[in-house]
Amino acid sequence: MKNFVVKTIANAGALAVAVWLLDKITLTGDSTGKQVGTLILVALIFGLVNFLVKPVVKLLSLPLLILTLGLFTLVVNALMLLLTSWLADTVDLSFHVDGFWTAVLGGLIISIVSWALNMILPDGD
Repeated sequence: MKNFVVKTIANAGALAVAVWLLDKITLTGDSTGKQVGTLILVALIFGLVNFLVKPVVKLLSLPLLILTLGLFTLVVNALMLLLTSWLADTVDLSFHVDGFWTAVLGGLIISIVSWALNMILPDGD
């Protein structure tokens, strides 16, 4: 359970950095508390999408991943971020990613920041 909480916090931090750096990834709210709550919920959705959908997409796109020497992973990450944005909109969370190329750059930022935070934060093992 501790590992799940740590990964969710890392995802929320990574999403916050992406929102801060990119103008076309928006997170709106009346107060800072609402924004943090929305960010945690979006991080949960993002984690769920990465846990359930991403392995299937990576398996189906395995030939492209091999052909591009793994660079197609950027496209997969962008698609997962766009799916998260769509799901967040479906459940009335104020998180939105505007466009594919913004999602590619956002996915890259989220991957780097999430990796760094997972290295710093303790895991549940």
